[in-house]
Amino acid sequence: MHGANSRDPVRGRKRLSVRRWGVWSLPRPALTYVLVVQAAGLATVAGTITLAPVEREDWIRFALLVAAAVAHLEAARRMERIREVSSEGSGHTHLQSVWFFAAVLLLPPPLIAGLLAVSYCHSWVRVYHRRAVAHRKAFSMATVVLGCAAAYAVLAAVYPEHGAPFATELDGPLGLVAVVAAGGLYRLVNYGLVVLVILLTNPDRPARKALGHASDQLMIAGAVGLATGFAVVLTARPWWAPLLVITVLALHTGLLLPQFRDASRTDAKTGLCDPTFWSELAADELDRARRLGGRLGVLLLDLDLFKRINDEHGHMAGDAVLRAVADAIKHAVRGHDMVGRYGGEEFAVVLPGLGVDDVRHTAERIRAAIASVTVTTIDLDGAERTIGGLTASVGVAIFPDHGLDRTALLLAADAALYEAKDAGRDCTRVAESARPALPAVWQTQEPVVSLARRLSGRRRPADHRSPSRPPG
Repeated sequence: MHGANSRDPVRGRKRLSVRRWGVWSLPRPALTYVLVVQAAGLATVAGTITLAPVEREDWIRFALLVAAAVAHLEAARRMERIREVSSEGSGHTHLQSVWFFAAVLLLPPPLIAGLLAVSYCHSWVRVYHRRAVAHRKAFSMATVVLGCAAAYAVLAAVYPEHGAPFATELDGPLGLVAVVAAGGLYRLVNYGLVVLVILLTNPDRPARKALGHASDQLMIAGAVGLATGFAVVLTARPWWAPLLVITVLALHTGLLLPQFRDASRTDAKTGLCDPTFWSELAADELDRARRLGGRLGVLLLDLDLFKRINDEHGHMAGDAVLRAVADAIKHAVRGHDMVGRYGGEEFAVVLPGLGVDDVRHTAERIRAAIASVTVTTIDLDGAERTIGGLTASVGVAIFPDHGLDRTALLLAADAALYEAKDAGRDCTRVAESARPALPAVWQTQEPVVSLARRLSGRRRPADHRSPSRPPG
C-alpha cells in the first residue's frame, strides 16, 4: 500500500497526454487558426535566426532588457494576474511591450525571440504559477513574435544599410516616422491576431467585448514611446537607463492601482461583483430608493443541481459554466442593474426602480437566458462534452413591500428561494410577507445572506442537501 503522498503513474500519464491538452477543445475554425499562427511564429523565428550577427554588445543589451522585463513582472505580477482574469473574453494589454519594442530597436532577431521566451516563461511560472492555459500563452507569444518581426521589417526597410541597433539612427523626421510606423504595425499585428481568435472562440459574444477598452490603445502608444526613449538612452547614455526602468515601474503601478482596486472588488471566476462590494452597491441603491420614495427589486438565484456538473465533468467545467451563466445574467438585465456572485453557484441581482411584476418578468428572462447556455469543455476522461439544459431557482423580494433594510430584503429573497427549491426547482417565487428590520449593529460589510441565515437559524449546506430542501 502506498502512502498518502505517493504519485499515481496512470494519472500522471493521463495529465501529460496530448489528447488532454486544452487546445483541442477549441472550435475547429479557432483550432486551425491557432495552429497556423503558432506555426507562423516558429517559422519567423527559424527564418530570422541568421538574419543579423550577434555581437558582444548585443548580449549586454539583451541581459539588461531581460533584467528589466523580469523586474517589471515581479513588481506588478499580482496586479497583472487580477487584470488578466478580469479581462477574460477580451484582449489583455500589459506594459511588457515597453521591453519588447525596445528589443526591436536594440537587438538582432534571435535575441528578440530569446527575450520573448524568457518573459513569457517567467510570466507563466511566477505570475500564473503554471495554472494558466499553456496554449493561450504560446499563442500570445506567437502573436508578439509576428508583431516584432513586422516592426523590425519596417525599420530594416527605412535603414537598410544599418541593422540593429536601429536606436542609434533614430533622428529627425525620418526617425519619428519610422518609429510611429513600426510601433503601429507592431500593435496592429499583435492586436488583430488576438481579437480574431477571441471572435472565433466566442462567436456568440458581442464583437465589441473582444476589442477591449479604447484606453488599451493609448497604453500601447505610451509603451512604444517609453521603449523608444529607453532604447535611445541605452545606446547614448547607458548609465541613465536605470532611471527609465524605475520610471516605467512607477508609471505602471500608478496606472494600474485604480484598476487593481476595481479588480479586487470582483469575483475572479466570473468577473461579477464579489459579495462585499455587491452589498455596498445594494445598500447605496436602497438608500437612494428610500430617499426618493422609489422601489427596488432583489433577486437571489441558485443554479439547480450544479454539484453534479463538478462531480461528473470536473471543476474546470464547473468554472466554465459559472462564467457562461454570469455572462447570460449580465446580458439579461439592464446596464445599471448590479449582478454579484455570492459564492458557489449563487448569484444576486439588484434591480433599481422596479416593482413586483417587472422584477418577476426579469427573473423569468434570466432563467430563460440560463436555459439557453451551452458550454463545450473537456471531460474528466479527456473527451469533449457539451453541457447544457441548465436551470435555476430564483427568490424575489421588493422594497418596501418585503423589507425596509438590506438584510431584511435579502432574508425575504432567501426564504423565497427556499420555496422555489421546495416547489421542484426551475421556477421563481416572490416573498410572501415583509421581514422585520434587523438591528443596525448587524448591518455589517459581511456578506449579508450568510449573516441573515445565521441570525434566522437557517443554514444552507455546501452541497445543498438538507431536510428542508431537495438536493441541488
